[in-house]
Amino acid sequence: MTIIEPEAPATVRSGASGPSASKILPLGESRRRTLLGFVATRRVVEIMLTVLLGVGGGLLLFGANFGLDMVHSQLSAQAIVFPEKGPQLAPAEFPDLQQYAGQKVDNGPKAKAYANGFIKRHLALVAEGKTYSQVSEISRANPTDAKSAGQVATLFKGETLRGLLLYAWGWSVVATIALYAGIAALIGFLIMLVVTIGDFVADPKLAAHHISKD
Repeated sequence: MTIIEPEAPATVRSGASGPSASKILPLGESRRRTLLGFVATRRVVEIMLTVLLGVGGGLLLFGANFGLDMVHSQLSAQAIVFPEKGPQLAPAEFPDLQQYAGQKVDNGPKAKAYANGFIKRHLALVAEGKTYSQVSEISRANPTDAKSAGQVATLFKGETLRGLLLYAWGWSVVATIALYAGIAALIGFLIMLVVTIGDFVADPKLAAHHISKD
């Protein structure tokens, strides 16, 4: 008479090497270890991401504030002012500058407007639209021409000032982008902080629930 013995409970071999390689773990124990390992890994990732967003957001906001403050202080020190509305800032000639009439050039957008809307238009009238480099070449070919020499000096000063104002505008754009990126990073930091704290509270209960099924 044949006797059929019941099958042994499912088991999983441990991944350890050496003498413990032959150790066999119950399936429930293996699942418990896998679940705990997953929870621990997720917690580490969440903590690292939370710290990264918090530190990164703070640095971006610091850099943005530094850049915008530097642009403002440097431009304010130059005391450049848009002309008042009138002959010097006629609406027909300067339609894009009417909103800045009488204002001080103290930020990036105003610096760009003054450089391209005011200085550039005036420089175009100095030598019939020629640039400093073009007029300078003419002046070198005619060293006794006082008119060319005067145009060279005017264009050099005007284009230098225009370039400096555009540099200030460019850095203000970079600082503004950093500001928005910093705000977004801090919002992400707050979200991850809530998620991380929530997981620390919920994970033990979830782990106990899944393990109890085994």
